Amino acid sequence: MKITIIAVGSRGCVQPYIALGVGLKKAGHEVRLATHAIFEKFVSSYGLKFAAIGDNPQELLKQIVEKLKLQNKLIPVNLSFKIAFWRTFASGLDRLMNDCWECSQDAEAIVYSELALPGHHIAEKLGILAYGAYTQPLRRTNAFRHTQSNFQLPQSFNWLTHIFEEEFRWQFTRKKINQWRKTMNLLPLPITGSYRQQQQQQVPFFYCYSPSVIPKPSDWSESAYVTGYWFLELASDWQPPADLINFLESGEPPIYIGFGSMRSGNPETLTKLILAALERTGQRGIILTGWGALSNTDLPDNVFMIDSIPHNWLFPKMAAVVHHGGSGTTAAGLRAGVPSIIVPFGADQPFWGQKVAELGVGPAPIPQRELTVEKLATAIEIAICDEKIKERAAALGEKIRAEDGVERAIEIIDRYQLTNKNTGLE
Repeated sequence: MKITIIAVGSRGCVQPYIALGVGLKKAGHEVRLATHAIFEKFVSSYGLKFAAIGDNPQELLKQIVEKLKLQNKLIPVNLSFKIAFWRTFASGLDRLMNDCWECSQDAEAIVYSELALPGHHIAEKLGILAYGAYTQPLRRTNAFRHTQSNFQLPQSFNWLTHIFEEEFRWQFTRKKINQWRKTMNLLPLPITGSYRQQQQQQVPFFYCYSPSVIPKPSDWSESAYVTGYWFLELASDWQPPADLINFLESGEPPIYIGFGSMRSGNPETLTKLILAALERTGQRGIILTGWGALSNTDLPDNVFMIDSIPHNWLFPKMAAVVHHGGSGTTAAGLRAGVPSIIVPFGADQPFWGQKVAELGVGPAPIPQRELTVEKLATAIEIAICDEKIKERAAALGEKIRAEDGVERAIEIIDRYQLTNKNTGLE
């Protein structure tokens, strides 16, 4: 079967879909992964067909920062950022829709990520099955609030936060999507949106995180599957840098600190804050620069800085991990079985930070606007000294490592495809 996987976002957003693609290919399917051009080498290194779609996500984030005139600030967690994000995203939607359409022509099924909005509509036009595949629980429920909702409301309002967030993004993208649907002779969708339609049609959705982290809510339908995480294993020819190996072997396990794709207008200040917290706690550290471009200032001997490194290789060697709380990085930290310290910048990150604290595998999250040397040092001390946190983190990591989310997803896809073939729907 020919399957097109459409994944939109940062490297951490795309990586789980490469893992699924590798699994599908091993199961005998022909897989094309459609994502941003900057990830072509990454995708191709795992033997998957590649198709370039949309704009550069790094440039997208840069445009948003510039629009909000935040060159000398950190990205805020507020409505202004959401509006700027969806306006900028919608401006590139025509290209994204057309690119996704072109690379899906021979597909017999489509798997699409949460930001790959064209996936569902293209599958409808082609008359094939589509599978929503989300790294976070973006589905209406009373069990918890929407992952990107900043409203602190009673639990009885959880359902409403999902409706609000769905409608918020739909209103920014509705015009472009309906224009595309019109050119394809598809009926326009109403103001109530695409998300409601997909759930009413019982489109199968995969939620690729562990049920040990977020169990499936009782008010979700049978078409929603919590599969377990989709982890990408290291390429067979990958080797860690020799200087990093030497650093790791020269002392006690260090603290990892990195903020992924989150941009800082003043990386030097942020780096100095990190170094001061490490000095105060007497800990060694590994700092990942990432898209945030943390400053490569003069470092003490007990701190190592690197541009990128596979989390699944590095995190198990750490005493604790400090990061922004993106879904992919959070998953890697939980799988490693070490305490996590979340410094959320925005989007779904506060949700994952709170979840880490609720699970008891890390201290309370520190919002980036409130980050200080004192708060980071205190969080590090808690993470490395609280034996209960370390025990719970290790136990959760063991559970997650025993799961195979990719295999579970493939079983479900094969079953759906067989059912539809036998009923003559394909």
